[in-house]
Amino acid sequence: MSAVNHNSSERLVQKIAILGAESSGKSALAEALAAHYKTLWVPEYLREFVQIEARVPQADEQLLIARTQMQREEQASLNAIEWLFCDTTPLMTEIYSHHYFEVAETELLKLSSAHAERYAFTLVTAPDFPWEADGLQRESPMVRQLIHEQLLEVLEEREIPHMLIEGNLKDRVQQVAFALSFLMQ
Repeated sequence: MSAVNHNSSERLVQKIAILGAESSGKSALAEALAAHYKTLWVPEYLREFVQIEARVPQADEQLLIARTQMQREEQASLNAIEWLFCDTTPLMTEIYSHHYFEVAETELLKLSSAHAERYAFTLVTAPDFPWEADGLQRESPMVRQLIHEQLLEVLEEREIPHMLIEGNLKDRVQQVAFALSFLMQ
């Protein structure tokens, strides 16, 4: 398991990756889990990028997206308490890069490949919520399903332990709380 050691207080922060395709409830789950555990969550930087730039990122901006996400994780881990819920990781950036641009930069692949060591646990949000358009960032229910299937394939290929989270938000929080109770032992 990955943990962040804070020398000043000698406490450990476990990073939990929350992955999933567009419109699958990652952000809502991350926020709800942070509230449940009275800690922090790291919003998806891609959403902010799209809002500020009023466009989706290009192929040569994918590494920037992933690095910024990781920097924000590191910043948040300094103030998190026990858990840090990360709304996406470089692995999702890699998957979307392959989907939209048919390739991912070498540096992005390196960041993404370190996934298993960086996170204590990986949650995958099922695409069982009704799909909702979100401006420029979301494409379609078909793309959501395709990305979900690709994500599961990559996690299996790389032997990254993960848990599929389904149902409404309350059910999802309960599923995660049950799983994390075992990580705390």
